[in-house]
Amino acid sequence: MNRRRFIAGLSTSVGLASLVPATAQAATYVVKKGDTLSGIAKRSGTTVAELKKTNRLKSDLIRVGQKLTVPTLSTQVEAVRKATDKIKLNRSKWKYIVVHHSATPHGNAKSYDRTDRRHGMENGLAYHFVIGNGRDSKDGEIEIGSRWTKQLHGGHVSKWEYNNHGIGICLVGNFEKDRPTRRQMDSLKAVVRYLGEDLLRGKYKFLVHKEINATLCPGRNFPTKEMHRLFG
Repeated sequence: MNRRRFIAGLSTSVGLASLVPATAQAATYVVKKGDTLSGIAKRSGTTVAELKKTNRLKSDLIRVGQKLTVPTLSTQVEAVRKATDKIKLNRSKWKYIVVHHSATPHGNAKSYDRTDRRHGMENGLAYHFVIGNGRDSKDGEIEIGSRWTKQLHGGHVSKWEYNNHGIGICLVGNFEKDRPTRRQMDSLKAVVRYLGEDLLRGKYKFLVHKEINATLCPGRNFPTKEMHRLFG
């Protein structure tokens, strides 16, 4: 379903997004006595699977003194963290993280805000976060919407339970035709990990739009199975 057709008739409240730049980071970690891959992954905000893939490990066995390349929170997610630290987080409100594609090859939070206003959304942008694809914002760039900074319900699905309690994340692109970029997926994984594990302490359910409504969103080329393997 095209997002412009979906949002028509919805009327919710949000302000214009603020922009956050994206730059991926990694760190070197020296294994100490008593360390496990799962412990290192948890402390670093990553997963055992990602640690093994990054370091080409065939098993979970590690040895003291071994150097591991550890993905860390990217700078854009650090910016999300800093923005979140300034707000009064309503942790009990959020039960779901819901991912969408825009179904358009272009766009960013500002352009979607304008479109959503034209289709009857009182104050615009339907999502809490938008992740760019390099066309109208940087590849992997996270834009934070006022729905997040003001802790407002979303306008991204047609079921109230998931709008009221779901954090909406939109990746720019039509994933029926194309695939999300590597940087988009890196940013998505990092922000879901931060929101779901750090803020919500694992008490959330990861979903994509088509698991809630009768829609193609986020498209056949979005790696839904991979995301469920990582986030349940």
